[in-house]
Amino acid sequence: MEKIVVYSTHQSTRLTYVLDWLFTERLQLSYQLTTNEQEAIDAPFCITYGTILPGKISIPDAGLTTKSSITSLATADAGIHRNKGLEECTPAIGDWNGLPVLFAGTEHHTLPFDILSAIFYLLSRYEEYFPQNTDKHGRYPATDSILYKQGWLTRPIVDEWVEAFRQLLEKTWSITIAKPAFTFQPTYDIDMAYSHAYKGIKRIVGAYIRALLKGDVQQISERTQVLKKKAVDPYDSFTWLRHLHEEHGYKPIYFILSALRTTPFDKNIHPKHPAMVRVIKQLAKEGEVGIHPSYYATHYDVMAKEQNTLKNIIAHPIHISRQHYIRLMIPTTYHLLMDNEITQDYSMGYGSHIGFRAGTGSSFLWYDLLKESVTPIRTHPFCFMDTTAHFDMAMSVTDAFTALNKMVADLQRCGSTLNTVFHNFSLGTDQQWHGWNNAYATFLAKMAK
Repeated sequence: MEKIVVYSTHQSTRLTYVLDWLFTERLQLSYQLTTNEQEAIDAPFCITYGTILPGKISIPDAGLTTKSSITSLATADAGIHRNKGLEECTPAIGDWNGLPVLFAGTEHHTLPFDILSAIFYLLSRYEEYFPQNTDKHGRYPATDSILYKQGWLTRPIVDEWVEAFRQLLEKTWSITIAKPAFTFQPTYDIDMAYSHAYKGIKRIVGAYIRALLKGDVQQISERTQVLKKKAVDPYDSFTWLRHLHEEHGYKPIYFILSALRTTPFDKNIHPKHPAMVRVIKQLAKEGEVGIHPSYYATHYDVMAKEQNTLKNIIAHPIHISRQHYIRLMIPTTYHLLMDNEITQDYSMGYGSHIGFRAGTGSSFLWYDLLKESVTPIRTHPFCFMDTTAHFDMAMSVTDAFTALNKMVADLQRCGSTLNTVFHNFSLGTDQQWHGWNNAYATFLAKMAK
């Protein structure tokens, strides 16, 4: 088909960013942005933004993507971001043929909401530039997000808008636009490779003392059996995972915690320990390896040392990452990642709730609102993490995978992407994770069909 003409009286980096993602990345369509009204009138396939022209698809303009003042499609609050003049706003809620929407507008336009502002608001994480609270890990709370408050967090709402928009274009212009293919990427965080083995004499003695004080005879027996090499460490699921991936043809991504010192939040064995080196090198053979920056790696030099340690072990540059404890603080974390030449990040999710932090399962380039520019960091959202479901949300294994399968169905219907986060310890033989490995094996087999 011919190139789609998008007509707007304003142009901005924000508008180009969201149009690139919507048309070029998601719908695989060519478009041209113009401010020439006659060009729009003459175009056979035209979308007008903020203007109504006869016979053209029209979208209301809330002002968020064109950087004009926020209109009635959002409620402006008394909040200006420090030094940058970002205007805090609360998008108006509406409905589009039964689909909930943000930046609802008038009925005079083809679309009853500003889909471009809505997408930009969620992908840029606009609301996170105005945090009122943080949790105990310094993170933006999922419960403060508009998607949580509206009850949409477990829906890939942006993907639903894109799919409905694709169908609208097909129907209006009597054309066929291929729906994007659904993809699945299993990922793993290696926070603690082993529960008992290779911990060093001080940590082993300390663990025995704590178990004795608790009267935990089972743990004492288990630890002793592992240390005598009469039993496999309960966190050691690496061989099992390798066979599972080989059986179904998956290429996993592993994020390795490479902390150079032990802290209450960083309990992996040292990355240079021979046992850990063996694990890391084996995982690098099976899939892709990225860094899992330690809890306190919030400064360039700390992260750089961890990154170089991991790079030297696998003899390959490290350009992908996921934040430990999902400590993604926008925009500071992304600035740190760019300083360390990270180009792919898999932290876009919540550590406390399952669901879609940015409203989508599809990847996107991060937009820096402080600099009003598109960055080279590609963000890969995840919607499900085992520890979140098990610990933070107290879900049973059955309920957790039921919720995961519901999100899978939504993503498949929209032609989006599923990134899951599991840990080696949840898929081993640790009794507090009883049943999770079998459920996960069933899930991977289903996803491979």
